[in-house]
Amino acid sequence: MDRVAETRSELHHRPGRSRAPEFYGFVAWTTTTLTFVLYVLWAILPEEYIEWFGIYWYPSREWAILLPAWSIMLVITTYIVYSSLAIAATPSFSDMSSITDNYTVFPASPDDHSPYLGTNSTPALYDIPIGLVNRVLYDGLELEPYE
Repeated sequence: MDRVAETRSELHHRPGRSRAPEFYGFVAWTTTTLTFVLYVLWAILPEEYIEWFGIYWYPSREWAILLPAWSIMLVITTYIVYSSLAIAATPSFSDMSSITDNYTVFPASPDDHSPYLGTNSTPALYDIPIGLVNRVLYDGLELEPYE
């Protein structure tokens, strides 16, 4: 039973493990909580009570509404901008960069499709040419004409 207790104490007190993230997390949590409490008190307390604490200058009360509103709009705008940039950077369907990239590896000979034949061994890693993919998927299909 003593060995189990020793193992548990070793897990909690590893010499190479830094406890700094725990302290940073605690400081961040405490600061956030204190800031939120001060914000709520500033927003709801009458001026007499704030001045009773010895605080004679503070921002206008309209900022109690403006700060959350601006923060929400900033978050929404950030999502819209990132989505728009992702859509703008996406290549069109007719662009070859939507099929291949700089790291594409084709077989040495375009007619050599032996890596793609069914064997018991694992072939070398190659990208399958789009023409071969189309032949396998669509060869022999009677497609209706597009109107």
